[in-house]
Amino acid sequence: MSTLPTPHALQRPAYIFSNGAVRPWDDAVVHVATEAVIRGINVFEGLKGFWNVHGGFGLVTLRRHYDRLHRSARIMHIPFDMSFEAYEEACHDLVGHLITTERNMWLRTTLLLIDGHWGEGDVTDLVITAYHHPKGPVAPMDTGVTSWRRANDNALPARVKTGSNYLVARFSKIESRTRGYREMILLNDAGRVAEFVGSALLMVRDGAIYTPPASEGAFESITADLIETLARDVGVPFVRRPIERTELLVADEIASAGTLNDLVLVRSLDGRDLGPAPILTRLRDRYLDAVTGVEPHPAIDLSIRAHETSRLRTG
Repeated sequence: MSTLPTPHALQRPAYIFSNGAVRPWDDAVVHVATEAVIRGINVFEGLKGFWNVHGGFGLVTLRRHYDRLHRSARIMHIPFDMSFEAYEEACHDLVGHLITTERNMWLRTTLLLIDGHWGEGDVTDLVITAYHHPKGPVAPMDTGVTSWRRANDNALPARVKTGSNYLVARFSKIESRTRGYREMILLNDAGRVAEFVGSALLMVRDGAIYTPPASEGAFESITADLIETLARDVGVPFVRRPIERTELLVADEIASAGTLNDLVLVRSLDGRDLGPAPILTRLRDRYLDAVTGVEPHPAIDLSIRAHETSRLRTG
């Protein structure tokens, strides 16, 4: 009988950062009457941490994620007064309690609205959860276009990284399981490509990389920005423009780009096989070399700490 943990168990690590400190998972509670619960008022960031080949553990572009969390909070009219230094320390503190020697980590830093009403008397709490993630590149995936659509900027702005923006992702993920996919592509309300349900979409045609701009309903992706910098370094054009759905059918290469899974190549789209992906494979490998310290890049800064080996688990 298998002893692997269930998906539900994987979502319950031993520790969590809440109310200003690392504490046991079950001690982190929010009242059922808060706006975080009854109206889903929150903003969050996903962070990725990698073991560095020179020792230590590095969180990727931590300052950029902190700044984007501030932008989301500003649009949502919720306060966020934690300093960057305190944010950085909180992330590394939780990592130190959960880290293993065999895996990288993904962190979710969520700003919850825990007191106040309709924008008056608002109080927030930063909650950080962290999960183990395999080392190395993620295997290529099969994908398709979901029947669900990205809302427009005047309804539910994709520029805000908030839990309510991921309702369409939940619908799409449930649909994707019925079709044998782990990820799907969202169109916007005009029928053009927005992004994957949880990451940016990159498409290669005739030697150039294309990705939809924010005006098409794409989230302002930090990972896509970093891939753009790496692409320009090696002379590959990187263009932000609208992408029609049928362009995906004639693309040379397609990949998703996001913090959680880095750069994931698409093997097939709605049952149509794609060929080799030399351009995106090269950029994926260059990105992984940068975040692990094999070949650093000035655009990809790392917040590196040496965690005590006595606190590390080995599985």
